[in-house]
Amino acid sequence: MVIAHGIRTLGVVGAGQMGSGIALVSALRAKVQVVLHDRSKEQIEKGLEFIDKLLVKDVGKGRLTSLQSKEIRERISVVDSLDGLRDVDMVVEAVSESLPLKRQIFSSFSQILRPDAILASNTSSISITKIAAAAVPEGVSPAGDRGKKAAGRFTGLHFFNPVPVMKLVELIPAMQTSQETLDRAKAFAIACGKEVTTCKDVPGFVANALLMPYINEVIYCMAMPLTLNPPLSLPDDFITSAQSIGLDTCLAIQKTLYEGTYDSKYRPSGLLERMVDAGWFGKKNGKGFYEYEG
Repeated sequence: MVIAHGIRTLGVVGAGQMGSGIALVSALRAKVQVVLHDRSKEQIEKGLEFIDKLLVKDVGKGRLTSLQSKEIRERISVVDSLDGLRDVDMVVEAVSESLPLKRQIFSSFSQILRPDAILASNTSSISITKIAAAAVPEGVSPAGDRGKKAAGRFTGLHFFNPVPVMKLVELIPAMQTSQETLDRAKAFAIACGKEVTTCKDVPGFVANALLMPYINEVIYCMAMPLTLNPPLSLPDDFITSAQSIGLDTCLAIQKTLYEGTYDSKYRPSGLLERMVDAGWFGKKNGKGFYEYEG
């Protein structure tokens, strides 16, 4: 049986590389109207520039016509505040990996959005159940019918970077998530051209629970080639991946794994922490283990 997602207008909070990517595939593949919000006007400009650049590239390669590109771009609009998202059918949050920030956003949505709107977080590691609790309006019991319905419309919907290229999406139910919410969120991700896998709500879910410890161990070993003769070759693909994701995001995910398991094997590398302290995040701001132009 084919489940209809019923999404006509999608809200996206966060216009970074993930949010702008989600906005693009939603307008391009699912053909829905997208309302994009970021508290930084500079980030909005960068996000729209990223979308325009990819559309121009697709036209140049013959994947889209100029008319199709124009129609896709016209499906994406911008609002200055969260209040501008009050009429969307679904919202996807794609901000920094910070539980307090995400809870603040979804607490606001509990007051602003229609009660039938789906709430989704693109978090790559944080407990979906913890965020879902913030979707219950203040003063409402989470165990009551109204509280259960409010939290039941929340789910994790983790797209991978770069969103226009990567096919996989992790669908993560909270303890509170309703089956209807899961079915509709999955149908929407499929409409975006993605393959969906359902994961348990555990630290890092599946992909990052496997990937981030590899990246962390490689960073631990970064100094080893200098002390060995002949030098060892480190897995450069993991460093490249880390710099594409963002070293700040990698650190946040690794901390979530460590704090969520209390297992010392997940302790973040000191070098990774110092890189982030220095403001060297990788490709997103031009400096990490490598330097990037422009």
